[in-house]
Amino acid sequence: MKELCFEAGGFEIYNNSVNYYGASSVMMAKKDKEDYIIVVGESLGFEGEKCVYKGENAILAEKTHSNAKLLRKLFPFTAPTRGLKRGISIGTGDRLGLATDGHIAAVKKYPDVFPVFAQQSIRELNLTSRSYEDVLDTATFSVYKNGYKSGFGADGDHLKTIEEIQYALDCGYSLITLDLSEHIKSDLLDKSADNLFKQYIDKEIPLTEGHSVYISEEDTIEASIIYGEALEYIEKIYNSFIINNDVDFEISIDETAASTKPAHHYLIASHLVNKGIVFESLAPRFVGEFQKGIDYIGDVTEFEKELIIHQAIAKHFGYKLSVHSGSDKFSIFPIVAMHTDNKFHVKTAGTNWLEAVKLVAIKEPKFYRELHAYALSAFERARKYYVVTTNIDNIPALDTLSDDGLPKLFSNNDARQLLHITYGEILQAKDELGKYIYRDKFFDILKTHSDAYAELLSKHIGRHLEALLG
Repeated sequence: MKELCFEAGGFEIYNNSVNYYGASSVMMAKKDKEDYIIVVGESLGFEGEKCVYKGENAILAEKTHSNAKLLRKLFPFTAPTRGLKRGISIGTGDRLGLATDGHIAAVKKYPDVFPVFAQQSIRELNLTSRSYEDVLDTATFSVYKNGYKSGFGADGDHLKTIEEIQYALDCGYSLITLDLSEHIKSDLLDKSADNLFKQYIDKEIPLTEGHSVYISEEDTIEASIIYGEALEYIEKIYNSFIINNDVDFEISIDETAASTKPAHHYLIASHLVNKGIVFESLAPRFVGEFQKGIDYIGDVTEFEKELIIHQAIAKHFGYKLSVHSGSDKFSIFPIVAMHTDNKFHVKTAGTNWLEAVKLVAIKEPKFYRELHAYALSAFERARKYYVVTTNIDNIPALDTLSDDGLPKLFSNNDARQLLHITYGEILQAKDELGKYIYRDKFFDILKTHSDAYAELLSKHIGRHLEALLG
């Protein structure tokens, strides 16, 4: 067996990663842009290359799925856990598998916040060519090497089908977010649905702190038509999956064209509670627009007015509100913090991708120009998946910008949305031989400048947390 010399071999130990299991020490180290697991003493079952370190048997192991599973078994702090019952929680979706170092740096400053480091939807997995196993494994390795032992969650985000939910559960995810968009109706002309809420007609329902919600007959009819099928599906999923698994459960009714009426919110919640369905959070469709990668669009005063009632309903039934598409919604964060008793969940994702592209603009401006040009060509294909108001004409032409001026594009809402929604197109673009055009170099740049990427994320997610916590 070869002697493993960290110094001569170019290994850099992560000091916060050194832990012990029995007589063995387990740590992580970096060499040539890649991270490795090093086990000194008994192998503990890790798969890797046998070597000798300072006279002791050792294993140099790569970041494989089997090694990640073993880490989670031996060191439970690297496994996801439930946490939405804690006051404030934030989902920090890492689409690339390289962002969690920066997320950890940000949340360490806010020990009362529960982070959900592994958070992806099936659509995101498809657009990034990743798997739920990979998403969780990368979070596990990052948590271990940074010595983060305060707990984190893993969110199977916006899951729609039985197969998707089973997949996330099989992978050990601790939060299931049920997306009901395919079961929510928009056609109110069909009056054949049974009225599920007749007992609430013409009632003023008292809530917490002097608030109330009035429910008319029209409200009960509308709620029955719009949400009747969705309520049946929630009950089916809860009884088939959630009740028998130790997971948090979030209900998502935000993927709709119209905002959620407070009366409808109350009727949905009362129905679920009466059915014995336990859920930790619910995401209504708030008034205004929550477009990707930019601040809130709409009347902030109206948002605050409705938020107060939605929060009173959530508090009345004992769950917390969840704000989806929460990236960069800085104008409403103080309002959310003010009116939710420091009990809410916020999801971010795309903003972490934008910080990665920003890093490319800073470090490799020539390559950034290629990405930007391709994003422009792919924009119309990508926008069919999103509701955005992007005006390409508002984005400065690249040939008018110096290299030093490229990072300023990330203060332009239209440029942010252009780059945000084309992430899948960029990462999956291939040449005629089937080779990735941008993906490999993009990842190599992020790995080369991993510390700089983590610093950008720490500041940017830190800005979110500062606005949310005050």
